[in-house]
Amino acid sequence: MLAKGLIRSARFGALAVLEAKSGHPLASRVSVATDLDGTPIILTSTLSGHTAAILKNPACSLLVGEPGKGDPLAHPRISLFCNAVPVERGSPVHERLRARYLARHPKAELYVDFGDFSFFRLEFLRASLNGGFGRAFELRHEDLQTQVSNLGHWAEFEAGAVAHMNEDHRDAVKLYAEVLCKAEVANWRLACLDPEGLDLVAGDRIERLWFSDPLDDPKDLRPALVALALQARNASGSA
Repeated sequence: MLAKGLIRSARFGALAVLEAKSGHPLASRVSVATDLDGTPIILTSTLSGHTAAILKNPACSLLVGEPGKGDPLAHPRISLFCNAVPVERGSPVHERLRARYLARHPKAELYVDFGDFSFFRLEFLRASLNGGFGRAFELRHEDLQTQVSNLGHWAEFEAGAVAHMNEDHRDAVKLYAEVLCKAEVANWRLACLDPEGLDLVAGDRIERLWFSDPLDDPKDLRPALVALALQARNASGSA
């Protein structure tokens, strides 16, 4: 859960590639979101060196995990070994990733449709998780990715559910963040949903809330959200 949480809650990461011209290692900071199955997604410009690098050699690594106060090495982080897969503009996958990326990075709407920008899925191979001093683990693809039977079907339900919650149930969204996630008081909104949980955002802050059990069908979203709202209200003492 720690590994998936680090990936799902990442706003940015350090992308390591091999420079196209020299073959020398190149590290860049990139904004990050995730697909429904937890695969990291990035939006890059053809003008950047890391785009040229992954187009020539898709092998790359992504380091995520924000340090907090004190020693940065005492905080969890995970290095993901991936292959970067370009996403065809105008495809259903592109539309799904565009929506999820903008839900996490709304300011990217200024340039997301520029012709020189493209989405890449960073498909997992394996990972190295460092949970802090003395807590190191090697993880497989299966440990990282959420099993989703039909990504397109889930995306259709997700869009409607997110809009409905943000428009009609902001009180529940607020309780999700401030009661169940114990986050500070803020203007929280629901950004994304997936079979294992939901992502809540308020400005630069992100909270991940997990369902008690993974959902098999997107039709199970409504009862799961209702159950979380009831749990939050009971915990807060509100009617």
